[in-house]
Amino acid sequence: MELYSIIRRPLVTEKSTISREKANQYLFEVDPAASKIEIQNAVEKLFKVKVTSVRTVNVLGKKKRVGRHMGKRKDWKKAMVKLAPGNRIDIFGEA
Repeated sequence: MELYSIIRRPLVTEKSTISREKANQYLFEVDPAASKIEIQNAVEKLFKVKVTSVRTVNVLGKKKRVGRHMGKRKDWKKAMVKLAPGNRIDIFGEA
């Protein structure tokens, strides 16, 4: 798989900011078919950092109501990537 198709986007939330500051852990939305090893290799090559662990979770899309019709958001996969001490990713606007 291509690197940019594996890592779709970084997740910037309050919870991800806290885990980034305290545990040097970054959250990404990834391709649902990607394995942990593919995610690790993609992050290491894209951002030139050393990854120590990758945890993934499949997130089910919420059911949403539009008028009298029920719809559903898409299911997606989230990856929690922990970096080695001293490594960091600067795409989040850190100084």
